[in-house]
Amino acid sequence: MKWLDHLEEWIITALMGLATLIVFAAVVHRYLTGFAIPGLQDWLLSINLAWAQEATIYLFVWMAKFGAAYGVRTGIHVGVDVVINRMSSGNRARFVLFGLLAGALFTGTIATLGVNFVWHNGAHYATYQALGMDLTDVIEGPTTPDLEWPTWIIYLAIPLGSALMCFRFLQVAWNFHRTGDLPHHDHGHVDGLEEEATDDNFHPKSVTGGRA
Repeated sequence: MKWLDHLEEWIITALMGLATLIVFAAVVHRYLTGFAIPGLQDWLLSINLAWAQEATIYLFVWMAKFGAAYGVRTGIHVGVDVVINRMSSGNRARFVLFGLLAGALFTGTIATLGVNFVWHNGAHYATYQALGMDLTDVIEGPTTPDLEWPTWIIYLAIPLGSALMCFRFLQVAWNFHRTGDLPHHDHGHVDGLEEEATDDNFHPKSVTGGRA
């Protein structure tokens, strides 16, 4: 699934980069409009960037949903696992697997409910319209305040991000079941710091030799 990994990373990078550019442009625009430069000030005031804040919020929402799925895949989510890491390998494996499957169940439920919410929030109207179907008694759905985009497009981040996160939970759980290994984020090597000193209780430890 390397293509999905790369797609996930590219989506997150693109969303973060676009949000940064919009914020930068909005700040520069607001700053330059304060200078009474003939011609330039009038031109800048004619540019409407009232939508910048709203767009940035939506971009960060999408980035957060896909970033959460990336976090499951790479093991960067923090959890306090002092008790679990003190268990025997067999019990630790059972609890870790239970936690991963519980995460998959939760995110899968959110994805399912999200699909239903998006569909009744205007996606059904857009689908019927695209297919040339009868739109009688079909509600078009609300739009966003500044961008005036259909809100179902924004809310689509919920089912898509949650479904991807559910898949990542199942992917990690299956790999853990087969190998006993969990993904761990590389926090970077610190010169002079022993490897044992970097051990923490913020991630469950892998189980040597596979799942017991």
